[in-house]
Amino acid sequence: MFAANSQKFKFNSSGPLKTKVTYIISNIDKALAFEWIAEGIDKEKIELSFILLNSSDSFLENYLIKRHFIVKRIHYKTKSDLPLTFLRVAKFLLKIKPDAVHTHLFEANLIGLSAAYVCGIKNRFYTRHHSSYHHSYFPKAVKYDRISNTLSTKIIAITSNVKEILHEKENVPYLKIVLIHHGFKLDLFDKVSSTDINNLKIKYGTLDHYPVIGVISRYTEWKGIQYIIPAFKKLLLQYPKAKLILANAQGDYKAEVSKQLQTIDRNNYMEIDFENNLFALYKLFDVFAHTPIDNHSEAFGQVYVEALASSVPSVFTLSGIANDFIEPGKNALVVPHQNSDEILEAIRTLLTNSELKSKLVNAGLSDVNKKFPLSKMLKELEQLYLQANYD
Repeated sequence: MFAANSQKFKFNSSGPLKTKVTYIISNIDKALAFEWIAEGIDKEKIELSFILLNSSDSFLENYLIKRHFIVKRIHYKTKSDLPLTFLRVAKFLLKIKPDAVHTHLFEANLIGLSAAYVCGIKNRFYTRHHSSYHHSYFPKAVKYDRISNTLSTKIIAITSNVKEILHEKENVPYLKIVLIHHGFKLDLFDKVSSTDINNLKIKYGTLDHYPVIGVISRYTEWKGIQYIIPAFKKLLLQYPKAKLILANAQGDYKAEVSKQLQTIDRNNYMEIDFENNLFALYKLFDVFAHTPIDNHSEAFGQVYVEALASSVPSVFTLSGIANDFIEPGKNALVVPHQNSDEILEAIRTLLTNSELKSKLVNAGLSDVNKKFPLSKMLKELEQLYLQANYD
């Protein structure tokens, strides 16, 4: 659908010319990052519009429409929709004539960058949201990443890890890569109402449990959940009232995770498919764990930042953004990859060493506030977009 009044649709006004940027996003229902960008971008300089490749309406679409952005939803569900979707995207781009397109996620990259190229849009940006995933698990898909790399004029790498994969594995010149970390409304993780926290404690049955160990990760092999569960099982020997919270509990590795969970009493764990109040959810955790199986599979890993912004003492393996800012023993405890025993010992340390826990929490909160404020990301994006008017 197309939602915009006629006045909003007129990009050129009598004032200074704005840079017109069209976001093209595929298969997203709700994403705080896009809401924050839409809300926070400098609207005196940048005018955003959105093409959403979805099979139905979404939370994001409704959010943007209510705030009077130009929003075009174009039906996309399967690969068979590609040709018609491409034509519809191209037609809409020709209609609104943006100075730049910025695409997000796999189908949006291929369709959006191709359509922008055909339409003669000279500034074509895409954010690389995955890291070595295709190289490790779907090598045939790497060729499509290379197509996106070729069609783009700039690629936004969200971590140094992604930047190196683009350069070393896909031969993208450094000059084509712009490093921009995700930014966060960090105060939302800190200022959470006690009512919201207590409501979630009741909802997920944690009131009578200690410690609560939190994991927020979809069920896929490289996330390393299969190493946390055995550690938790052993923790129960010392803390029989412990509870493991597994949020975002869905994915292609669910059968293996379910098999492991069968060895734990049902009262000692909770699986959550989706919780909208992420900020309150973190406040349920006494310890947070995120343990990808290697240093490169995670592209960013927002939970590294979110857990520290929520002042939750954390156990990590280094992957994604953790390679850029996590310092072992300074802002978190770091364990080797694929090692349940070390995960267990780190959790025990955080539960018994209050001085160390306090030190890690304070340093972690300080570090994320310095490195990942939303304002920093918005400024870097604005600089990229404004340059489009001068190239």
